[in-house]
Amino acid sequence: MKKSLLIGATALALTLASPFSQAHRVWIKPSTTSVSGDSEWITFDVAVANGIFHPDHFAYPAERLSVVSPSGNPVDIQNQQKLRYRSVFDVELTESGTYKVFNASQSLVAFWKDEDGERHFWPGRGKTGTVEEFYEAVPQDANDLNVMETANRLETYVTLGAPTADNNKLTGKGLELKALTHPNDAYTGEPIDFQFFMSGDKAQGTKVIVVKDGEKYRDTAGGIEVTADKEGKISLQFDEPGMYWLEAEYEDDKAKAPAKKRRASYVLVFEVLPL
Repeated sequence: MKKSLLIGATALALTLASPFSQAHRVWIKPSTTSVSGDSEWITFDVAVANGIFHPDHFAYPAERLSVVSPSGNPVDIQNQQKLRYRSVFDVELTESGTYKVFNASQSLVAFWKDEDGERHFWPGRGKTGTVEEFYEAVPQDANDLNVMETANRLETYVTLGAPTADNNKLTGKGLELKALTHPNDAYTGEPIDFQFFMSGDKAQGTKVIVVKDGEKYRDTAGGIEVTADKEGKISLQFDEPGMYWLEAEYEDDKAKAPAKKRRASYVLVFEVLPL
């Protein structure tokens, strides 16, 4: 039997690949982003939800996340708990500089209809698929077969002492953000500049939405939508301090066979401090 899931069971995978659908949103929210002293603890919430920083759908598995210290060493996630609508965990910061908390994944995905007109999706929610697995699992003569390369990245940064940039180096995989303004050095009334890259190349046309915390208390989401210029750059400026959620989407037709398109998403949670 071909390994696939009915499309209805994988709606989450589709909404996560479409950032501006106003559907489910994923985020890692730290209790704070900048601390001082010789060492400090920061606690995190991570969830997939209908809104920003209001967990109401299901808990994102914290075990999928990695933490890297300012010197590039892995850091343990501690006191992890999976609750009904969110996962929580702590990270102890013992080294001065900036830590990155993230998940990054790449996969080949396929959509098609069977002979009864039923829609299917492969490889399934929370799974990744390779080219070799694709040829084994997906009927090559399927109706309306659509194959894409996908990449998803979820990040936040926290700093003990002064911010450092070593954890913001590009890997050349998927959609990435180069922080021209450090995410832990963002202030009201000042430009906040970011640059996007897709597989190492400047990602012109990347579509970005930014939403401030407190969304549930506003009549409208109040998100800012911008598009990256030919250098892949965007510039933001905020009047209000708080925690902000940024999501970016990029798509083109430069995929390798058997895929025909590349689609990537990137999420960053960062804090804007009062000047």
